[in-house]
Amino acid sequence: MDTTLRDGEQTSGVSFAAEEKLSVARLLLEELCVDRIEIASARVSDGEYAAVKKVAQWARNHGHIDKIEVLGFVDGRLSLDWIRNAGCKVINLLCKGSLKHCIHQLKKTAEQHIIDIKQVLNNANDMGISVNIYLEDWSNGMRESEEYVYFMVDNLKDTNIKRFMLPDTLGILNPTETSDFCSRMIARYPDLHFDFHAHNDYDLAVANVFEAVKAGVKGVHVTVNGLGERAGNAPLSSVLAILHDHLKLETRLKEDQVNSVSKVVETYSGIRIPHNKPVIGENVFTQVAGVHADGDNKKNLYYNDLLPERFGRERQYALGKTSGKANILKNLQQLGIELDDEMMQRVTKRVIELGDKKETVSMDELPYIVSDVLKNEQEVQVVKLINYSLSLTSGLRPMAAVMMEINGVVYEQSASGDGQYNAISKAMWKIYKKLDKPTPELLDYVVVIPPGGKTDAFVQTIITWKFNEKVFKTRGLDGDQTVAAIKATIKMLNIID
Repeated sequence: MDTTLRDGEQTSGVSFAAEEKLSVARLLLEELCVDRIEIASARVSDGEYAAVKKVAQWARNHGHIDKIEVLGFVDGRLSLDWIRNAGCKVINLLCKGSLKHCIHQLKKTAEQHIIDIKQVLNNANDMGISVNIYLEDWSNGMRESEEYVYFMVDNLKDTNIKRFMLPDTLGILNPTETSDFCSRMIARYPDLHFDFHAHNDYDLAVANVFEAVKAGVKGVHVTVNGLGERAGNAPLSSVLAILHDHLKLETRLKEDQVNSVSKVVETYSGIRIPHNKPVIGENVFTQVAGVHADGDNKKNLYYNDLLPERFGRERQYALGKTSGKANILKNLQQLGIELDDEMMQRVTKRVIELGDKKETVSMDELPYIVSDVLKNEQEVQVVKLINYSLSLTSGLRPMAAVMMEINGVVYEQSASGDGQYNAISKAMWKIYKKLDKPTPELLDYVVVIPPGGKTDAFVQTIITWKFNEKVFKTRGLDGDQTVAAIKATIKMLNIID
């Protein structure tokens, strides 16, 4: 049962608009094929009522109304009327699963609480509304007042309750306790349907779900991207993976839809998915170390069962300072580019140079490096830029100072300009003027970024020059636009010298 639209919406700062709730409900039930969804709490607000009504109308028209659930309270007919008027047919009744909650929050005895619950059950039966119950704070109940938990279930097991839902409301359980407590419930009540509802306060939600299922619970609660109050709930994507791979259980869930649904919820919620989040994180199917790419070329030595294609993803080989020839080869194969050993070494060297700046080169950017290496690198450089400095100050023209080596002799010069590149080129031209060397005319200046917007590694600056009536272009690559232009200029000077 997915509770992204109810428990997930309790994430700080998250509130789904009515159309967003409907969109997520449709994706969960028709694309991802979740069995049930909990979409709201009763009596919250007029806006929530309108959203539930919209989702219920859609669900009724598409045969899903029995899969739509709403949290309700032990309040006679108030929650039931709200749910029925909104068009829903299932209430998840919030009852107290620990003695301290019953006594200190409700100010009632266990016997009084049972009487109130049974009144709601009778009303629900008369109204044709199905009932599941949450035993709120059940985990503390099992730790501190186990007999109270049994008293509650003993008095409710023969009613019209469909599912008994066991929440670790405060996320306090560890896997050993989860296994023990769930096993006790199932051993005592073998004919009841139990759901387990995990919270992630100790980062154990998925492990606890694993143990609860092993113990024999028949349902688990999840949220997309692990949304939820405090540290969140058990993430659907991770639970799906452990059910299929570790417990070898079959579900109706469509694995190849997990990533796309997660991205939609990320957009609607405004809560970013961590890049290292299992299954759906940006980096989880990206290898960086060259040894891993080499192993993948040799019988997929670094693959596990979490193949990216299962989840609508692709394996990628990131390019950075730990990249080797194998990483680059993998990317080039996907791009359909073949290089000889010498070119591979030169391309690898350039990628590592970028990686030393703590930058990552994407596959989209790799062709720019290959092109630069193939077309623009000179074996012998007559003109070298030894050092330079640039200053940019509010209200003053940019200043530049350069130190250049030309035919083995070092020259220095400085200049101001209309921009940083203009300033440094003027400083260079001062040197050339003193040497009585001609300089070219700059015809065009273009900055190009790779497709997809991933520009953290470099930009390419392409400058068109005219010299001795000939027009030609040089390219420079760097993480900084001005530095890329300087590199393109040095290449040009080596061509004309």
